Amino acid sequence: MVLHKGGCHCGRVRFEVLAPARLEVADCNCSICSKSGFLHLIVPKSRFRLLQGEESLTTYTFNTGTAKHLFCATCGIKSFYVPRSHPDGYSVNARCLDPGTVEGIEVKPFDGREWEKQLPEGRGSFPNE
Repeated sequence: MVLHKGGCHCGRVRFEVLAPARLEVADCNCSICSKSGFLHLIVPKSRFRLLQGEESLTTYTFNTGTAKHLFCATCGIKSFYVPRSHPDGYSVNARCLDPGTVEGIEVKPFDGREWEKQLPEGRGSFPNE
């Protein structure tokens, strides 16, 4: 496990996440992920820490309101959020990690348009768990 750091485009929001050096991430095809190009690195809350910028975050919700899409109010970048599939953790956008600690990224497609139908009990699961 490696401590990766990252953040938004303007630098107001900064975080760190404990994850492998070689990442396995999900490329979801749901409406919001496909439009934003988000690559999901799902981690439990215990492996994520917001370093700065809580006051710069704004929240967007839709549909069930369970997912908390957190955007920097200045630059508009969503570097992480609380996903509906894992409300007890975070999804970090692998594209928002700083260079230097990621040794490689394996991207796996994920059918987010139909995630409730493809998994048991209506609970989503991304491939990096």
